[in-house]
Amino acid sequence: MTVEQGVTSARRGDEIIATGRRKTAVARVRLRAGKGEITVNGRDLDVYFPAIKDRALVSGALEQVGKRGEVKVSIRVDGGGPTGQAGACRLGIARALKVFDAELAEPLRQGGLLTRDGRMKERKKYGLRGARRGTQFSKR
Repeated sequence: MTVEQGVTSARRGDEIIATGRRKTAVARVRLRAGKGEITVNGRDLDVYFPAIKDRALVSGALEQVGKRGEVKVSIRVDGGGPTGQAGACRLGIARALKVFDAELAEPLRQGGLLTRDGRMKERKKYGLRGARRGTQFSKR
């Protein structure tokens, strides 16, 4: 089975593949039954995300539904910064958990974990120095 354009999660054999996005970061999540280890780009979660808030964001979906010690998660993430990548990982894990166990869909939705954060960087407008910042006014 191939993952088609627009499809965010699929089951391939004994593993589930899901995609999460946040700002410009894209995370491809592979979830399978295991002992609770999480690897990001081939490194341990604690090594890849040194900030506690980012680690909590990534493992938040697993903690909320109580599956932290029951699944093995492998993530490939690129683009964006650390917080955007952590948010992308969280959405990818939540989507994978929904396919892993259909009964988890409602608790994940109630926690707001299946909703994509649509906030993006605003574009620069002509006549301005930035998205909203104008030129400095001079009286003389």
